[in-house]
Amino acid sequence: MSQRPRFPAQLDFSSGAPSGKTIAIKKVATPASNTSAKPLKSLQVKPVLAPAPGHGMDSAAVRARMVQKLAASGIASAPVLRAMGLVERHHFVDTALVNQAYEDTSLPIGLGQTISKPNVVARMGELLLDSPLGRAGPLGRVLEIGTGCGYQAAVLAVLAREVYSIERLRGLHDKARSNLRPFRLANVHLLFGDGMLGYAKGAPYAGIIAAAGGEAIPQAWLDQLAVGGRLVAPMVTSTGQQALVVVDKTAVGLKQQLLEAVHFVPLKSGIA
Repeated sequence: MSQRPRFPAQLDFSSGAPSGKTIAIKKVATPASNTSAKPLKSLQVKPVLAPAPGHGMDSAAVRARMVQKLAASGIASAPVLRAMGLVERHHFVDTALVNQAYEDTSLPIGLGQTISKPNVVARMGELLLDSPLGRAGPLGRVLEIGTGCGYQAAVLAVLAREVYSIERLRGLHDKARSNLRPFRLANVHLLFGDGMLGYAKGAPYAGIIAAAGGEAIPQAWLDQLAVGGRLVAPMVTSTGQQALVVVDKTAVGLKQQLLEAVHFVPLKSGIA
């Protein structure tokens, strides 16, 4: 069995990855004691989309208003609000939709998938940080099921030391690589494979977050969650509707909480 890539690592976007494998990784030297959240300047990139009316070349003011609305809606975590204000969502949506990038709405990203509402991304991030391991210090390794366009992975990169993100649709995996390339996030590892299987080589995870919901939480995810870690995912309830589920893994077993109703794409197995 090959060894898990050591953190930090620099993503190499020069080629794709076979199913279930990480894309090529190049190591970069970083002081071992650097475990704090990324500074603001580390995620600043030059605009890669044409400016939309009302946005101008700098979307900072628009993002600031979005963050204010998130705070007013009940998002209280300072690290989450900071991450939401830092990551430029308009880089992750199609040019034709850039006017709506900072509205609290999901948007299509192709192949029948969507980018989640900012409020949902922030809410799930806040729930992850409120786990025992999250409250103990900087969140460690996180697994994201469903990379989509890469937006949530970029937000998680600010909140966690290391992020593994897996996508089952090749077209979206490639789109996420393209979207994330300008950010040069050394702690994000993109994978192409079946998300229902998780990624055992990266386990155990301090947090697992899913962007698709099924009728049950896959056992592989629970097995790969660290003791003290938390899983946040949508799940289909007995009413046939989706609700946000939080699962905490303790030394004596699993503790599950059923939260508010949500609407995500269905969880599917295999790759396409």
